[in-house]
Amino acid sequence: MDEPSRIRVLTVDDHPLLREGLATVIRRQPDMDVVGEAASGTEAIRLFQAERPDVTLMDLRLPDLSGIEATLRIRAGFPDARIIILTTFDGDVEVRRALDAGARSYLLKSTPQKEIVQVIRDVHAGKRRIPSDIAAGLAEHYGGDGLTGREIEVLRLVAAGNRNKDVAARLSISEDTVKVHVRHIMEKLDATDRTQAVAIGVRRGIIQL
Repeated sequence: MDEPSRIRVLTVDDHPLLREGLATVIRRQPDMDVVGEAASGTEAIRLFQAERPDVTLMDLRLPDLSGIEATLRIRAGFPDARIIILTTFDGDVEVRRALDAGARSYLLKSTPQKEIVQVIRDVHAGKRRIPSDIAAGLAEHYGGDGLTGREIEVLRLVAAGNRNKDVAARLSISEDTVKVHVRHIMEKLDATDRTQAVAIGVRRGIIQL
């Protein structure tokens, strides 16, 4: 009788220690093999095309492309690609972007090893897995008013320490318009001031510092 085929896993992370740790955990499993380790989004796409892994563990923050962009590019050529985002960031906006890009699961790097390997098996079997705490974060903001593209631009510039006058000059708009955008941002994020708006924006993954 033929031995069942192993789940072929590609790991993508720019931290060598994390990559090696993940690879060690996966290789210990009787039903899994690591077929590639990538340190960037570009390398992940190249290795995916070469190895056609069953499941890919994709970090969100990479030195060139984001994990979401790499996921989009991989799935453009391979719509059935099974990709799990594995990251330290749990902001609801980033989770939603990852799922919209076609990721089958979104796990934090703090997830116990036993659970990570079980999610790999579940995703390989065609399931989607969103841990309850991450799903709760998504539900909390579901249907709320999202920031517009211009509001995100303003929030990024505010986070970088720019005053309203500086933001206006950078975006070629009036200072009064900037004030309106800031007010809307604070209302949508339920923030009491600019500093809190920036903190909420970072926590939810709307902007990165």
